[in-house]
Amino acid sequence: MALVLGSSLDNGLSRPTGRPAVRRAESVTSLSIGQYLIRRLSDYGIKHVFGLPGDYVLTFYSMLEHSPLDLVNCTREDCAGFAADAYARVNGMGAVCVTYNVGGLSLANSIAGAFAEKSPVVLISGAPGLSERANNPLLHHRVREWGTQLEVFEKLCAASLEIIDPVTAFRDIDYLLDTAHRLKRPVYLELPRDMVTVVPEQIRPYTCPQAQSDPDALSEAVKEAVARITAAKRPVIIAGVELHRYGLQAEALALAEASGIPIAATMLAKSVISEVHPLYIGLYEGAMGRKEVTEFVEESDCLILLGTILTDIDLGVFTAKIDATNSIFASSEELRISHHHYHHVLLEDFLRVLALAKPKAAQRTLPMSPAAAAGPFTLVPDAAITTTRLVRRLNESLDDGTIVIADVGDALFASSELIVRGQTEFIAPAYYTSMGFAVPAALGAKVARPDLKVLALVGDGAFQMTGMELSTIVHRKLAVTVIVLDNKGYGTERLIHEGSFNNINPWQYQLLPQVLGGGTGYEVRTEGDFDAAIRQAMADQSGMSIIRVHIGLEDRSITLERLCAGLASRLKHS
Repeated sequence: MALVLGSSLDNGLSRPTGRPAVRRAESVTSLSIGQYLIRRLSDYGIKHVFGLPGDYVLTFYSMLEHSPLDLVNCTREDCAGFAADAYARVNGMGAVCVTYNVGGLSLANSIAGAFAEKSPVVLISGAPGLSERANNPLLHHRVREWGTQLEVFEKLCAASLEIIDPVTAFRDIDYLLDTAHRLKRPVYLELPRDMVTVVPEQIRPYTCPQAQSDPDALSEAVKEAVARITAAKRPVIIAGVELHRYGLQAEALALAEASGIPIAATMLAKSVISEVHPLYIGLYEGAMGRKEVTEFVEESDCLILLGTILTDIDLGVFTAKIDATNSIFASSEELRISHHHYHHVLLEDFLRVLALAKPKAAQRTLPMSPAAAAGPFTLVPDAAITTTRLVRRLNESLDDGTIVIADVGDALFASSELIVRGQTEFIAPAYYTSMGFAVPAALGAKVARPDLKVLALVGDGAFQMTGMELSTIVHRKLAVTVIVLDNKGYGTERLIHEGSFNNINPWQYQLLPQVLGGGTGYEVRTEGDFDAAIRQAMADQSGMSIIRVHIGLEDRSITLERLCAGLASRLKHS
């Protein structure tokens, strides 16, 4: 009897690693292609679909509207993509649905970021019907060939398909969703509008690839890893974002706790474990990081990199110093111990078996914890607010029920100083670094987890790109807090290359609730102003809050100061 995939996944903060259970084929034989796609999205724990309507996708949009899925209309396609990306990071998978070319091509940047940072977003695009393409007419939204958009997303997604054959339609849908789930990358599904209501007369099932570890390779890899850890005098774990994507935080902690190995994290993986855990030493980010943490990691004779993507941001714009000879590098795509490569060993198996082996590591005096290094905070009510002091005060308001989202620039660098506690999330485009991520991401995160507080930190330049997505947040009466760092332009870029092009027209951000018809606005110039505003905003569950924080044109976070100093030193000695 033919089988296809089905059932539901956990959509909590822990990442599911298994696939949905099988569903008997006869239970789907009466479904249209559109109905089957909706059912399969639900099977993967997706409860919301972000997007914008357009004529080539209206048939499927109407089907979505009358389905159990909640359709979240956004103000722009790229915003819908950022929202779906954040939703996927919190929920496990996300989906966005738009029309052909004018909608889909507007999503290219958002989907590129999802691919770069391993976020499983399902992009569904409507398209002209197959029957409409006879005699090659110049239909609206078309550019060059019928498959132009498909070809673009073949470069930006893990897999891309157009649904053109009813016989293989269900199999193609299953393949795309399984690929997104398995690889934690976005996929692209193009759905011609005359295929949406077609009920296939035949069904070809999809067979999931069953990845398994080679037991001999696994055993040998663990044996070598144990020997290196046991012989080392200064072992350190660097926890990466794949631990979060694949739900392997518990396995990494089991290894650290069983062996007594201290843990650092990369910027992209911030909050992958609690930042108040006794073995956690802070972020490793080259010159951007605390000196004692950087030295502690770089002096290690056994670096254990778990699920890491070593980007230039994670490496402090390549001011970091990591010796591959002394490294155990384990990711979803590769297992390398020093210069020995082990093939067909799954990351989850390697972590699990290594933790069970309980290698005994030499004990070291750890650097001061991030919380202790920050020290007590004393408010100076009449002092002008600075980015560093804002972050220090913000730490007082964070708890294990808060999702923090940071945009790029000093919003990102400053956020590295935040101390994220417990089972929370920190979300940022910390590798692809696309401006304008935070506000639509706040929408996606809050929709995914309405039970948690969501706080977004964004510069004024980035806000002006996508900040009007607050309209959707207001429309859905979501309690989201947005802090706008207002220095009248692109502050980080001013440090790179000064010019009037870094200046922007100042907005009255605190007045936006009046424009949008909901929410509360605050204007902040002093520490006392910010203290009062953040208290009220974080306690307000009636709707969104936006806090405009005036900061000096020359103001910058401690992290950005360290980066500038590190780069200057590097250039001086180059």
